[in-house]
Amino acid sequence: MTSTQYQIGLVLYPGLTQLDLTGPYQVFAFMPDTQVHLLWKTLEPVKSSEGLSLLPTMTFEQCPALDVLCVPGGAIGQVEMMRDEEVLNFLRQQGETAKFITSVCTGSLILVAAGLLQGYRAACHWAFRDQLAMLGVEVRTERIVIDRNRITGGGVTAGIDFGLLVAAKLVGEETAKVIQLVLEYNPAPPFDAGSPETAGEAIVEKFNQMGRPLQTVSLAQTRQTADRFAWVYPSN
Repeated sequence: MTSTQYQIGLVLYPGLTQLDLTGPYQVFAFMPDTQVHLLWKTLEPVKSSEGLSLLPTMTFEQCPALDVLCVPGGAIGQVEMMRDEEVLNFLRQQGETAKFITSVCTGSLILVAAGLLQGYRAACHWAFRDQLAMLGVEVRTERIVIDRNRITGGGVTAGIDFGLLVAAKLVGEETAKVIQLVLEYNPAPPFDAGSPETAGEAIVEKFNQMGRPLQTVSLAQTRQTADRFAWVYPSN
């Protein structure tokens, strides 16, 4: 008897946040009986918002039916993907059959732009929760949120926690724990500033000053996306 071969696809795109993708990828790469695909329109290198070049392993057209569809977040790249019909159509197509439809950070905004999160509970980077709520999503503050077959992670580093949870669902909790040990994933950050609640007002304000241009651009796109779904969510 042959074991199940799981197919996991992570969507690459220009301007994504590399750790949103590479965090869960590192976990998935240790899963047995699993193929992990890095997906984009072409096989040309894709540059993250941090300047790291990532190489797709498969195009959208080549992609098999996925067990796990995962969309990472990004900076300006996320905004572009929210209006890229080729990307959104690919997500809709895979979303029809995927066992789990998932995201990390602001990847949930891309999923909702494809019509795949409306009516679900979901997570997002804390600075973009209000925008996610504008699009018919019940936004939660947990690091990982599971609602039926939707699994969404909070900001950036939550992708590792997210990956371990997905691994547990596919290959069992014991194997996921072994992967966690292999990664020596035992967080002990030097500062207690990983959430707005613990960082304090001064640090949050510095973040807001730095991130305001991106949040403004993202909000404009979120409003455009909300207008597209106005017939479903007239209150928006």
